[in-house]
Amino acid sequence: MPMGSLGIVVHTRMEAANSGDEETPLVVNDDLSIKSNHSQNYTRDVYILSFAFLYTMVPASLYLGFAASIIWVGEGTYLTSVARSYARDSNLHEGTVIGNFNGVFWGMFAGHQFFGNLLSLALLRDGTDGSTSGTTLFMTLGTVLMCFLQKRDGKGEEVPESSSVSLYDSLKSLLKSVITPLLSARMLLIIPLMAYSGLQQAFVWAEFTEYIVTPALGVSGVGGSMAVYGAFDAICSLVAGRLTSGLKSITLIVSGGVFAHAIVFLWLLLKYSATSGVLGVLYPLLMAALLGIGDGVLNTQLNALIGILFKHDTEGAFSQLKVWQSASIAVVFFLSPHISLQAMLLILIAGICISYGGFLVLTLLMERVFSPPSL
Repeated sequence: MPMGSLGIVVHTRMEAANSGDEETPLVVNDDLSIKSNHSQNYTRDVYILSFAFLYTMVPASLYLGFAASIIWVGEGTYLTSVARSYARDSNLHEGTVIGNFNGVFWGMFAGHQFFGNLLSLALLRDGTDGSTSGTTLFMTLGTVLMCFLQKRDGKGEEVPESSSVSLYDSLKSLLKSVITPLLSARMLLIIPLMAYSGLQQAFVWAEFTEYIVTPALGVSGVGGSMAVYGAFDAICSLVAGRLTSGLKSITLIVSGGVFAHAIVFLWLLLKYSATSGVLGVLYPLLMAALLGIGDGVLNTQLNALIGILFKHDTEGAFSQLKVWQSASIAVVFFLSPHISLQAMLLILIAGICISYGGFLVLTLLMERVFSPPSL
């Protein structure tokens, strides 16, 4: 052993009556003992964090997902019902009013991405920690305001709550509303577009920010790029909602949004490479803007399309929307650590082709149904 080493050699002799074992050196090193303590502490911390994650974060995530599904289905159903009632009372075209209402709602909803990400950009640049007090305040305010919503029937009149419905009848009606849309050819053709809308959202949250924005702009730049995404999402939602009037307008608007997404995905797959200078900052922001445009189109047009096509089972149709959106989002988050960016882009391009093809078939079928017979 060289001089200056901290190792201490301790020889132990294992002797037995008829044993021929040789001397076995046992090396005890001070550095190793320190590392062993660190390793034990690390193992203990990992165990505590894993325990906390399993018994706190997982149940909390399940509860939030369950509650959010109820809120989103209720939002789509109520907004469509109010739009129909307003169109009937004002003698306006129902499809136009549904599109306008969805445009305003999704424009306001996307606005929180703009302001929230600007706030995160400012906090990350200053190196300060944020607070959840503002989020809690808005959540509480939204919950209180929901208590003032009134249920309406098809004629726009308030409907009293019925207390004579049994639990069995309620469960039977719920199961029927979930299964019945799956037996419709319209729903089967629109499901791929629902799933794609969730895929592209998860791509933006998981892959785009990690592999495109962060290397080019840094962690603090994620807030700025997502603020651009939210701004164009909000503007496009308002404009698309204003332009919606029926099936033909929905087809044209969806085609524009899908084209914007296809440009980004093909750009990333074939030609994009991180650069320095102004272009290195401009390219991720331009992609974020195009992705926001496509997301605004899908949000407004999918909800308007469901409201127009599924008048007699609006709740079941919106529940299918959230089921397929949430399932595709979960798939992306589960797969993202195990597949490359190129593989994810190929999945998205395939999703565009399948979903847009099914949507075009749906529009052709609906045009034949709604078109007047030739004389």
